Amino acid sequence: MSQNTALDAHHRATVEKIFNHPVSHNIQWHDVLSLLQRVATVSEGTDGRYTVTLGSETETFDSPRHHDIDEQQVVDLRRMLRGAGITPTSTAGLDAEDSPST
Repeated sequence: MSQNTALDAHHRATVEKIFNHPVSHNIQWHDVLSLLQRVATVSEGTDGRYTVTLGSETETFDSPRHHDIDEQQVVDLRRMLRGAGITPTSTAGLDAEDSPST
């Protein structure tokens, strides 16, 4: 993960929830969307569909009917984040306030 994408404590907590085993069923969509908007290119389409490009991978996510994301979305997010080098280990100790100004 580049220094320009340092995450705040809230984003790091969301990353940790996504990578927890067994899969947490209490990961709220608005937290995931906030994280994705920080580290990826996100565009909102019709009917609550979001196209997310992170690194070389693009995935479409449907906004869940309830507040929490489902297990398949967790699996897809893990794959995308891991592919971009974003894991709980890679974000440990990185604060948004510590990132260099550009």
